[in-house]
Amino acid sequence: MTQIASFRFLHAADIHLDSPLRGLSRYEGVPADDIRTATRTALDNLVACAIREAVRFVVVAGDVYDGDWEDFGTGLYFCRAMGLLEQAGIAVYLLRGNHDAASIMTKSLPLPGNVHVFNHLKPETFEHAATGTVLHGHSYRERDPGSNLAAGYPPARAGRLNIGVLHTALAGGYAGHAPYAPCTVADLQARDYDYWALGHIHDFAVIARAPHIVFSGNLQGRHIGECGAKGAVLVSVEDGRVADVVHLPLDTVRWARLEIAVAGMESEADIHNALRAALRRAVTEEANGRPLVVRVVLSGSTALHGVLADKRTALREEVRAIATAVSDRMWVEKVQLATAEVAAAIDASLVSDASLLMDVGQLIDRGAIDAALLETLKADYGDLLSRLPGDIEDAGGFLASVRGGSLEPLLRDAAVSLKSRIAGAG
Repeated sequence: MTQIASFRFLHAADIHLDSPLRGLSRYEGVPADDIRTATRTALDNLVACAIREAVRFVVVAGDVYDGDWEDFGTGLYFCRAMGLLEQAGIAVYLLRGNHDAASIMTKSLPLPGNVHVFNHLKPETFEHAATGTVLHGHSYRERDPGSNLAAGYPPARAGRLNIGVLHTALAGGYAGHAPYAPCTVADLQARDYDYWALGHIHDFAVIARAPHIVFSGNLQGRHIGECGAKGAVLVSVEDGRVADVVHLPLDTVRWARLEIAVAGMESEADIHNALRAALRRAVTEEANGRPLVVRVVLSGSTALHGVLADKRTALREEVRAIATAVSDRMWVEKVQLATAEVAAAIDASLVSDASLLMDVGQLIDRGAIDAALLETLKADYGDLLSRLPGDIEDAGGFLASVRGGSLEPLLRDAAVSLKSRIAGAG
């Protein structure tokens, strides 16, 4: 058979099929079906993209699933998707990652004949007959393989396009990702492969181009820690060499973190106007026609800090109201205050002795860090607060501090609110 020297393939990873989108369970008006099926729709988009782009094969570099299935529906959905690729004559080369390691999955279903799963006991090489491409990979046997798997991969086959498939965080690791199968860029380059299709890190990244070492990122963002466009990488091969890599967005719901600097703003109306402008930009620049979930962070030193802290719940609803007016396909996951206090003058009419004006604020500040008061409150309220339901809204992160044994952040925030009210601003 004459081998094809110029073709395209898709590199995907971290599908996490049926993994829930987190942070929206309490939000009235969220389209539950769209949210619940977002990872399935992203997989559908991957299949449609592979067929539309007429790729020769698809590489999946780990974490098809999000652990064991609750029922067989998850596995059946994946089998159906792979069957569509088989009908289109597209091969799939699949590697198991930490979430779908052999030890994690207790259920299994037979996959279509076009799907080739890399061995979890040792590195395995597959050959794609039509293009002559050889693909090397080593699936996970356990959640943590505990070693540098790349070191055991075979040398490149001369005269062929060689692709390494690996689920790894690389040696330095990435925030929020366990350091599984650590290896260096030099380790990968030493194999003399033409392309490394990596998984595990959920952001698209081209680590190197000689050879190409690429994280495709995940198909669908699932929480605020997975912002921006998510999808797969379309790789073009020309005359037997990797010529180009392009990230193709395939997600159906997008996440964004918006930080609004409020320093210098003199009224809540100023903040509302800044919010409105930022949310409009997000719809235009971030969503690209998709439903958008945002976390709003207000930052900067402002005389309004006390007012904002004193009305956290109402502020959240105000932001949601503005977002709803801007777009009916945008939802606010959380509103965070990262503002700092600017001293506000206390109304002299509220204190009979003018010499006490400054002392009032100082007394409040000292009370907020008084060790005896903290211990008294911890004894009276600490146990009660720590027993609140785990899914209760924790807008300021105070309950997390309480559960960790500290009441100081809660008391400091109360002090800010008290001074705001005394100053006549609240």
